[in-house]
Amino acid sequence: MGVTAREWKGAWWVFVNHQGQRKAKRVGVGEDGKKAARQVAQQLQARLALGQPAFQEGKAGVKLEEYAETWLERIQHSRKHTTHDGYRKMLDRDILPHLRGADLKDITREKVKALAFEGLKKEQSPKTVQNIVRCLSSLLSHAVEDGLLIVNPALRPGKFLPKISKRRSINPLTREDVATFLKTVKAKASRYFPLFLCAVRTGLRMGELLALQWEDLDFHGRFIQVSRSYTHWRITTPKSGESRRVDMSLELTQTLKDLLLERQVEARANGTEAPRWVFCNENGGLLHPHNLRDRVFYGLLKKAGLRQVRFHDLRHTFASLLLQQGESPVYVKEQMGHSSIQVTVDLYGYLIPGGNKQAVDRLDQPVNVVAAPQPSATQAQPAWYAWTPRVSKPSEFPEDTWQADILANGRMGRKTARRGGREQGE
Repeated sequence: MGVTAREWKGAWWVFVNHQGQRKAKRVGVGEDGKKAARQVAQQLQARLALGQPAFQEGKAGVKLEEYAETWLERIQHSRKHTTHDGYRKMLDRDILPHLRGADLKDITREKVKALAFEGLKKEQSPKTVQNIVRCLSSLLSHAVEDGLLIVNPALRPGKFLPKISKRRSINPLTREDVATFLKTVKAKASRYFPLFLCAVRTGLRMGELLALQWEDLDFHGRFIQVSRSYTHWRITTPKSGESRRVDMSLELTQTLKDLLLERQVEARANGTEAPRWVFCNENGGLLHPHNLRDRVFYGLLKKAGLRQVRFHDLRHTFASLLLQQGESPVYVKEQMGHSSIQVTVDLYGYLIPGGNKQAVDRLDQPVNVVAAPQPSATQAQPAWYAWTPRVSKPSEFPEDTWQADILANGRMGRKTARRGGREQGE
């Protein structure tokens, strides 16, 4: 049980947190508002101690299922269709069966927790439950903006959900596995060789591969401009919402050049235009993603004698091989199109060759042994930045030297600095 009075957004409010219910009331502004808020807080504390409700207030007058339709319609044009469809699925499958008929103001923190714990009991993963609570939280945040609620009881679900590991499950192929797989593809299904070579040499997602057009390829600059994706039977933007450039290896560049020439020759022979899609079906249309994954990819893995991995693990394979050969995580982040370097490190940090055992070995050296200086990634500094002796007359050093020393190292006392200033004629 707790009642507090504090200032928020230029006004004084009273906040109540009692038996899983959180409520807030705006009291006033300025000193008068502060005084009144403290008086109200004392009165509410006494009411709660007697078992009486803190506030006598009505309902929001809006049922959750009614507001959910308004919310879904409102965000339809500001979310990707896959995200919007996911919200609809979570509402129908998880949220509304648990909270249907509830007034918005009847949704408390305890009810949100009960929703989450019910999902965990059904053996839903913590990540799935987190997404469900975040869906509800987004809906309730809009209700707060509309003035239907004062606080959002579903904020910060991490407070009561199990900790979710940032390192997702990845199962990349080794360099030897990749060579075996590509050899099998070339022998058993050569028409798919350019696609799978592109997958393991660029790390593109399946949807990005299927949506590639010839205009996206720059053979002179040897890069691909990834600007679209084929997901849930629609052409949309990449996952990050932004386009990116991905470098092409020499082998991939030549393979795709040969594929384009083959398509052009075939089109001239048939009196038609070459398909715009780089990787297309026999009719020049988009490949079916489920057939590509289930029939083609899994079948080729089996023929190659390799373990079954997800198609998306080809993307992880690309990143892991780059990092294992010592490439910069920043470069890998740009090639993969991650939103931040933190995503790259969380996923592949254990693959980065960062174990510098020579650094800890130098700690074993005797005190009288001076280790050779190691190259530093920081810009070299002048010698007087690293060590500057105390001087009584700053005029012994150039003017910029003793002034920089005062700012950088604080080696000179105030008296010395003032004396130096007078000698310089300040």
